[in-house]
Amino acid sequence: MSVAQVYRRLAEVCPDLDLTLGAPGPADGPGWVDGARLAHDPAALRGWLEGEAARIQDGCGRQVRPDVVASRALHGYLWSACLLISGPWFLAGRVPRLRLEDVWLGPDAALRVAVPDSYACLPGDPEAGDPEAGWAEAGEAAGGGAAAQVLAGAEALRADLRRAVADHAGPLLAALRPYTRRGERALWGMVGDDLISGLWHLGTALGDEAHGAAMATLLLPGPKPPFPAGADFRPLPGGEQDGRRLTRTRAGCCLYYTIDPQDVCGTCPRLLAAAPAGPLPDHPALAVVPCA
Repeated sequence: MSVAQVYRRLAEVCPDLDLTLGAPGPADGPGWVDGARLAHDPAALRGWLEGEAARIQDGCGRQVRPDVVASRALHGYLWSACLLISGPWFLAGRVPRLRLEDVWLGPDAALRVAVPDSYACLPGDPEAGDPEAGWAEAGEAAGGGAAAQVLAGAEALRADLRRAVADHAGPLLAALRPYTRRGERALWGMVGDDLISGLWHLGTALGDEAHGAAMATLLLPGPKPPFPAGADFRPLPGGEQDGRRLTRTRAGCCLYYTIDPQDVCGTCPRLLAAAPAGPLPDHPALAVVPCA
């Protein structure tokens, strides 16, 4: 299965991504911005946040605080980008080298990804070439001449995945931190939450929530710098709810409660002292991504 084929499978399993392969062109119309511009072009970042503010206002009928807008926009980007890195690992044992310029965000929360030209994998990957070669050309079968870096074992690949997510997210966190009004630990907590959430969501979408949670736990069994917390799943109190049997408490807050105080996310840290976590909410008008 080529890298492009893995992404097509991911788009099929996770329609929440609204994913299309390939960088946008003239036929896609205006309004597209890639992750590199968000991280390094202040004007592009402000325009993106203005668009998010308008989308939230259209959904809830009122303006929300600028830091809430920035946090919600960052949450949406991170959930998608983390799944674009972790999804191929879950589905095919590969960690793509996803650059900021490979991720494109468009109007109405559309997402495009330019298929990365390299990835890491394990010995025995059918398209990685000679496992002794380190970097090996995988040819057209691997998605347009993708290069494969063969790593020593499963933990090395997991460490590479964590590093790939941190390398991708770091510049965006630096650009958005003044807008979110959050500290570094809180922002990295959000990255870890969205990394875990995507794997949990993918497992559930494939009909095996427990496997998704197990994969997330293997990846983050506890704090792994810069991620301040592990997956830490636990049984959902009261048995199964909305098809789910597990829950966790987020290391950070996505601030959805500031938009709708009566309908907080089931994994909100504000619920921990108040009541058992409830079912995963669905906010299609406001949230691009699940809040698990």
